[in-house]
Amino acid sequence: MTDTRVSGDGIVFDPFSDEFFSDPHEIYRRLRAQAPVHFNPEYGLWSLSRYPDVAAGMKNFETFSSAEGITLDMVLDPGHPKPSVPMIIMMDPPEHTRMRNLVRKVFTPRAIAALEPVVREIVATFVERLPGGEFDVVADFSNHFPIEVISSMLGVPAPDRARLRELHALPLERRPGETGMRPEAAEAIREAGRYYFELILERRARPRDDMISHLIAAEVDRGDGTKTALTDIEIAGFISLLGGAGAETVAKLVGIAAVLFADHPQQWRALRADRSKIPAAFEEILRYDGPVQYDLRYTRTEVRLHDRTIPQGSYVLMLLASATRDEQAFPDAGSFDIDRPHSGHNLGFGYGIHSCLGAALARLEGRIALNALLDVMPEYTVDRAGLRRATVTNVAGWANVPVRVH
Repeated sequence: MTDTRVSGDGIVFDPFSDEFFSDPHEIYRRLRAQAPVHFNPEYGLWSLSRYPDVAAGMKNFETFSSAEGITLDMVLDPGHPKPSVPMIIMMDPPEHTRMRNLVRKVFTPRAIAALEPVVREIVATFVERLPGGEFDVVADFSNHFPIEVISSMLGVPAPDRARLRELHALPLERRPGETGMRPEAAEAIREAGRYYFELILERRARPRDDMISHLIAAEVDRGDGTKTALTDIEIAGFISLLGGAGAETVAKLVGIAAVLFADHPQQWRALRADRSKIPAAFEEILRYDGPVQYDLRYTRTEVRLHDRTIPQGSYVLMLLASATRDEQAFPDAGSFDIDRPHSGHNLGFGYGIHSCLGAALARLEGRIALNALLDVMPEYTVDRAGLRRATVTNVAGWANVPVRVH
């Protein structure tokens, strides 16, 4: 029997380290090869890194619960503010099932498809503002349009959207080695919560054709034979999650894409020559270097895997970004190839009951943004000296991607 509480593999995987924030894929490769079930004794933290293990774990909500926290600072930082509103991402069935069935009604394929003209218009607006010749793909473009899309869906007034972007981004920021949230970040969470509560109250008094108004009008099956309206707290929890996670992921994906295609210019030219490749290219970006690094789970029972025992009551990182580079699941997994035939499930937007509700919207935004960038920067180079990594709790990517258009 392997000692469950000792790493025993000679690998130190620290999700708060500079190595993690800068480029974790080499340590992921070592974990997959040598320590597919890894234990970090400093944090009392387990990690799964191979595709079959992560995919199975994400589906097994009875064993791997989401209810104890979704990011590391929530469970490791005693001073971390507890969520003031219930969030669907931190629910297990049956509560999760009831909420998901309700929220899914506002994320139907028809509803997302109907948003395409709006998304195109918003993306075009921000493209038109880009200066000619040189600009920053993230700071000048991708940091802005996703929050505009999400907040317009919710019904947030245009003058308030930039501030909401700041409020959602601040709690996610981390410096290497920093395990907890800074006081200003905790205040940002409270400010965003107050804002959403006030907006919900306003929509109750004066409904409009927006998502908040639709959620106010909806009813949820409480599981006891009764149906009731959502409370303000329940609505606030959902829209807080949507406003933060939805904007952050797409913003990072577009910046990652710009760097990847600068490294593979021939694939950028192929994409420009055949725009029908854009959906597959988006999936390959998500697989190869997707921004979401992990989902956190909590074991309800003991787990035996690869000759190691994860005790009941343990925190486990499901390393999504490692799983999608698993050589056993994806042929030539370490190569970026927009013509890759995709099979199986892309874990970049989660899996199982907690697969991202906004995935279809994120894909729509990403495809439209890529198409726009193909027009505005058909040939370009990245100013490598100006590249700056984002240091975010569980999301990787770039804070700055300066480019020169030729």
